[in-house]
Amino acid sequence: MEEIKPSLMKFISGEDFFEKVLVVESAAYLEELREKFPTADIFFVTANEELTFPDAKIFRLDYREERLPFPEEFFDAIIGDLTLEVVTNPQDIAAGFSKYIKQTGCWLTSFRNIRHWKVLERLMRGAFGGIVSRLYTRTEFERLLYASFYKEVQVLPLKKKSPPELLERLITCGFDNFDDDLQTEFWLVRASRSMPELALLKSMFTPEVRANLSRLIHRIEYGVATEDSVKNFWRLFDAENIFTDYAAAFIRSVVVHREDFYRNLKKFSSRAELEEIIDEVESLYDFDTGNRLL
Repeated sequence: MEEIKPSLMKFISGEDFFEKVLVVESAAYLEELREKFPTADIFFVTANEELTFPDAKIFRLDYREERLPFPEEFFDAIIGDLTLEVVTNPQDIAAGFSKYIKQTGCWLTSFRNIRHWKVLERLMRGAFGGIVSRLYTRTEFERLLYASFYKEVQVLPLKKKSPPELLERLITCGFDNFDDDLQTEFWLVRASRSMPELALLKSMFTPEVRANLSRLIHRIEYGVATEDSVKNFWRLFDAENIFTDYAAAFIRSVVVHREDFYRNLKKFSSRAELEEIIDEVESLYDFDTGNRLL
């Protein structure tokens, strides 16, 4: 099978700031990552004794068989092509990687598309050679990631065009070509631990502050020691310099029964910021569907 052209850097934007990055087997990314993030700590996991890079911390191990020697939620990003192609337990690997990624982080990887015309053409000739490899459909790979604790999945195609007559023949035989899938040889993937708006929330305050804020909001919502919970909510608001837009976004992300929450919060609050927070929360709901806009 053909090698993939290293292309995962397309998923890294100017908004990304990676302090700790793990590269898995894909040495082609090391130099480019160093250029883009000159102060980052770059770690490289490989079973190849010959691969080296002077500006990375190298760990010689087989990620498919050995536990990674890092703390949980340590990396801003893990990057490596075709990481799940030659494994016996793809979901275990995917879920295992998620444990090492920060709540605001992501996993950049890729997979070979089993619906690409070249794979189908080989099958038609009885010459398929991917016996030890795992190939995936886009839908199957996305489901695997969502089942492995990733909250958002983005994909980009790497295409290799087919002869027109072969594409027409495949479509005639019943192969749907949605999103030009039959001509996509590889799918590039960015799997994030959190939805974008929640990742932003998580980046602003420590896990301890967020956990305390969430606990107090839920206690207010469900009327648990309501007066004390409201007082403690405003104490935390002041002590941590929480701004109203952040409080509104956080409330929107965790509160289910917002009318109950508003009623309990208003009962024991006299703060000028209260109406501003509620107005901001309400502006982020779609009243036609009852759904949150984000």
